[in-house]
Amino acid sequence: MRRDGERGSISVWLALSSFVMIFLVGLTVDLGGQVHAHERAHDLAAQAARAGGEEVEGSAAIRGRQLVVSPAAARTAAERYLDAAGVNGTVAIRDGQTITVTVQDSYDAKFLGLIGIGRLDVTGTATARLVRTLGGDQR
Repeated sequence: MRRDGERGSISVWLALSSFVMIFLVGLTVDLGGQVHAHERAHDLAAQAARAGGEEVEGSAAIRGRQLVVSPAAARTAAERYLDAAGVNGTVAIRDGQTITVTVQDSYDAKFLGLIGIGRLDVTGTATARLVRTLGGDQR
């Protein structure tokens, strides 16, 4: 007994399931790439904030009065680090002791471009704060 009505049904199912599997693998690759780009943006923000935090006002710190960054030098150092890394970002200095850097970057999708999503934007933010210690205790 032949069933001509079911002929080729496995081929259609195989074609559809193969397309779905390829799409899921592509989605995994692109979302993993976006996570990696986000981690990179955060790391670059942290390193730029650290670079800015090294620009301490020497005279006041040497005398032991206060520990603050030189705002212009700190901003320049952080922006120079971001330029060298090839990313865009903003630098904010608060209270002379806290430097916050926000980095904007993107990931160019490999597979999601097939459905019109070519670029995934990411943002990373990090803060560095000057801390004065004496004998291991924060002062």
